Amino acid sequence: MDFGGAPVFYFFTTALLLLLSSNIESANASIHVYDRDPFREVGNAYLLSGGSEGIAASLATPPPRKRAFHSATHDGLSYIRFENITFWRSKAAADHHSKLAHSTGLIQVVIFEAADRDNIGGSPYGGQKSICCTADLAKLEGCRQGEVIKKPSATDINWPIIVDVHFGGNYQSAHLRNTEVYITKTGMYNLFFISCDPELRGLVMTGTTLWKNPDGYLPGRMAPLMNFYVIMSFAYALLSLIWFSQYMRFWKDILQLQHCITAVIVLGLFEMTLWYFEYAHFNNTGARPVGITAWVVTIGAVRRTVSRLLILSVSMGYGVVRPTLGGLTTKVLLLGITYFLASELLNITEYVGTINDVAGRARLFLVLPDALLDAFLILWIFTSLSKTLEQLQAKRSSVKLDIYRKFSNALAFTVIVSVAWIGYEVYFKATDPFNERWQGAWIITAFWDILAFSLLCVICYLWAPSQSSQRYAYSEVTGEESDDEASQSLCRGSPTGDVSLVKQERREKSDEGSDLEEAAEEDKRE
Repeated sequence: MDFGGAPVFYFFTTALLLLLSSNIESANASIHVYDRDPFREVGNAYLLSGGSEGIAASLATPPPRKRAFHSATHDGLSYIRFENITFWRSKAAADHHSKLAHSTGLIQVVIFEAADRDNIGGSPYGGQKSICCTADLAKLEGCRQGEVIKKPSATDINWPIIVDVHFGGNYQSAHLRNTEVYITKTGMYNLFFISCDPELRGLVMTGTTLWKNPDGYLPGRMAPLMNFYVIMSFAYALLSLIWFSQYMRFWKDILQLQHCITAVIVLGLFEMTLWYFEYAHFNNTGARPVGITAWVVTIGAVRRTVSRLLILSVSMGYGVVRPTLGGLTTKVLLLGITYFLASELLNITEYVGTINDVAGRARLFLVLPDALLDAFLILWIFTSLSKTLEQLQAKRSSVKLDIYRKFSNALAFTVIVSVAWIGYEVYFKATDPFNERWQGAWIITAFWDILAFSLLCVICYLWAPSQSSQRYAYSEVTGEESDDEASQSLCRGSPTGDVSLVKQERREKSDEGSDLEEAAEEDKRE
């Protein structure tokens, strides 16, 4: 695979500069849109989930509660804003009441912190928990029959917050006036619209809610990632600078393998930068830009696919022990296409248009194929790497053997750390079902980007461009350079020396033809 080297770099650099110079459109809305969303029956209540997000406490003093709605953005304030919220009941339910009746149906807007979840609802005589107050609970709990049961929070008697919305007469719709609920305590907040009236079966809702943190509209779990992607963009830019300085210096001796490494670096830089702009846009507008998100997810899927195929190809000895992959090329490409599709589908489901801090259930069904493909890739990589090491040991190619041992150690360390982190991630999520540790959840996502970047740096170090790269690539030439000098030239891109990087014993020359035949037979068997 020849990715064109320098032209590719200049193309992506130009694209990034154009993106940096463009203005990010700003608005005053973090948008959860409800488009005739239906209420569902849960126990003795009808409810609709309005969202769940981690919100940090306001940095500024909220205005008086009587000043309910403001059109401007409040810097330093955290709040949940309700706009154009309208509830619709069926015509049959509306016709049960006269036009002059005052209150003919009640919907309650309930906002509570995850830590106060047990303060909503009650249980008569230790039985099943009820959201709505029943006749028995009214006697035991002192609640009002037909309304949501609420107990004051231990930290703030004004929470949970409940706002009542009444239907009037025989109207089919009821409106919640535009208002804001200010957040003065950091936590994971949940919003529910609940009705305890059995006549309001089939209730639907339209409108929007806007959730804001002190620094913008990013959900609390995502906010640290914006700064993280700035750091990763600079890290990839630094790696690009170092790599391309060597790449341009020895461009006449560049290997196909090094073209692939170049592509991974450029894709990584482009992906990290796009992630930052996607999060910055989200933070300013409150809505995820579907176009940008789809592009960055696709670029990420391409980068992960190319990275894995690169590692697999290196493990097979491509460009170093063998000139081509031979009969394995089709299998490798087929695996790459399959992995790309699985990764793309998983990340589109997880990221495109997603606002809530709670991941959807659909993700669970898409993680399995991606995980199985990764497990298969790891097995194939280490199987191929073992065969390559055996070939190098048999040919006593000490320099290549040393490089591949370092590479195998780096891979083994990466796999061990990955497995350990997966175990931690499972533990983290299993012990936090209500996302109360949302402030530290960003590291779960960030870790994999850091690990991938670290492994890429190791590969760049081991296969850095040098003036002897072409003679190093699948060569059997015997030079006067010692193994130690060759290793330094190979690993660190030393400009000195005009001999091959791989010193072979003289007897290897007589075995060159047989080695090629063995490789061809191995390809056929695989």
